[in-house]
Amino acid sequence: MPQAGRIPEATVARLPLYLQALVDAAEQGTTTLSSEALAQASGVNSAKVRKDLSQLGSYGTRGVGYRVDELTGEISEVLGLTRERPILIVGVGNLGRALASYAGFTQRGFRLVALLDADADKVGSEVGGRTVEPFSELAAIVAERDVSIAVLATPAAAAQPVADALVEAGISAILNFAPVHVSVPDRVSVRTVDLSTELQILSFYEQLHGAIPRRGASETTSRS
Repeated sequence: MPQAGRIPEATVARLPLYLQALVDAAEQGTTTLSSEALAQASGVNSAKVRKDLSQLGSYGTRGVGYRVDELTGEISEVLGLTRERPILIVGVGNLGRALASYAGFTQRGFRLVALLDADADKVGSEVGGRTVEPFSELAAIVAERDVSIAVLATPAAAAQPVADALVEAGISAILNFAPVHVSVPDRVSVRTVDLSTELQILSFYEQLHGAIPRRGASETTSRS
């Protein structure tokens, strides 16, 4: 298995697509998938699938394809999903509440262990079966529950101060839903999901082509 840091970023961005396709295949009782079938299910071309998977040292079997269980394990190991990863959400507004109720976290190996908010009126309320806790207890919660990944769902104005607090508390990876760039030390990874920006990009393609491109196709173009 190669070191994760040596795998190209574009390949890493596509691995979750392959993993989901493999999980779906396994649920349907499929034991092997060709690169063509995996490509079709993932929304990329088969040559890119083969090149990406070769980065993992997985080449499949000629005439047979990839064993679903083996490739699922390889990708899960590279993505760090061979053990359940505890996460927390900061910000329990409309978006934070929706994320707290998202079943996909558990299905993909993440366990939501805390919901935090600085608003005293929200603290103590129940969201998605979990009690909202005060943001002031962040450091203790991170240490006690062994959390290294945080989801940032605060308003833009609060994003940077909250990101600073997350870093100071020991968080090493942040999924940022706030519509603003946050600055963190190089040792901390940040992925930003700006919904308005994504809509603006879709608007560009809709205007250019007269139709919104398929999700997989647009991602492949932008991440190559």
